[in-house]
Amino acid sequence: MTEKMSLASRAVQFAEILGRCEVTDKDRTAFHLEEGIGMLCDKLAHLRNGGHSLYLIGNGGSAGVASHATTDFFNVARIRATTLHESSLMTCMANDYGYENAYARMIRQMVKPGDIVIAISSSGKSMNIRKAAEEASNNGGYVVTLTGFASDNPLRSLGALNIWVDSCDYGLVEVGHQFVLHNISDRFGAGMAGGA
Repeated sequence: MTEKMSLASRAVQFAEILGRCEVTDKDRTAFHLEEGIGMLCDKLAHLRNGGHSLYLIGNGGSAGVASHATTDFFNVARIRATTLHESSLMTCMANDYGYENAYARMIRQMVKPGDIVIAISSSGKSMNIRKAAEEASNNGGYVVTLTGFASDNPLRSLGALNIWVDSCDYGLVEVGHQFVLHNISDRFGAGMAGGA
């Protein structure tokens, strides 16, 4: 094992990466990370109080992040939250409409104005996630993106709020996304989020 991959070294890297996280809106206006998280907490509190739904989407490891976050949002934050990658539905949509359109087809039928979609992609390049974000916006949903890798990745320009983790390391980006989402649901559990 190299020193660079030791747990202590990775923990230091992770803290540095969190410190460099950027939050932007659709116009690329930048917000301090805490301000951006506060804005998202306010949106989620409004969603919960209005009886709207939260949808989380991702592929592979990002789908795992979405599943974990869904559990926390549902159980801790008391938000009506769900993922859209249940295997029989996902494989049906992918078979009938192509994988790149699978999430977008589900979102077209499910997302209503007042709903929020959190779209997670480490690279920000996944076509199915990008199409889903566009469809959610078209349906009047509020889109939040979580990405990493290149700062100008295409998904990052599609959200009303975009959280970017400044790393090209899949492990650190995915853990960063999980950490941010967990922190948000924990704020609801601690009663810190608007009206929680």
